[in-house]
Amino acid sequence: MPEVKIRKRLLILEDIFHEGGPVAAAPHKRGAIASVIENPFAGRYVEDIVGFMDDLKPLGVAMAKDLLAALGGEAAAVDGYGKGAIVGAAGELEHGALWHVPGGYAMREALGDTRAIVPSTKKVGGPGTRLDVPVTHVNASYVRSHFDAMEVGVPDGPKADEMVVVLVMSCGPRIHARVGGLAAGDIKGEDGLR
Repeated sequence: MPEVKIRKRLLILEDIFHEGGPVAAAPHKRGAIASVIENPFAGRYVEDIVGFMDDLKPLGVAMAKDLLAALGGEAAAVDGYGKGAIVGAAGELEHGALWHVPGGYAMREALGDTRAIVPSTKKVGGPGTRLDVPVTHVNASYVRSHFDAMEVGVPDGPKADEMVVVLVMSCGPRIHARVGGLAAGDIKGEDGLR
């Protein structure tokens, strides 16, 4: 398979102090890292694309490690994650699906023993397309306080023959989480759901 060709990377960090309610003692931290890469399948239908997932694995690992470092480097502090991809107009949605394994397993490797599936989204779009990347708790998908999303985009990408691959990590619940449900402190850790 072709090597991954990166045009640019973006790192986005947020410290959320409040959303209209009281100011939190510690801000809710979240971050995203995005890489704009060449889509080797753009402009044509290719039946066998699975091998490109292996090519994407080193990129996923590097992105996960860099994002973790940007959030302070403590894997135990990260308790939310998600991933996504934006495919340029000459590609197809299935090309974005190639990011599921390399992106998800890279974050699991960087964070250690996580149990929940890494939520994901993908779409086809042009330069400036925005993507709402879903975020859930790293060990139990049903923890409502961690249901979140981070909007990510690249002003000049993806071009028609590119893809933007994205990882998101967060530290703590939404800043004013108060809708009940399973609390992070009550996770059983048996199935990645509860």
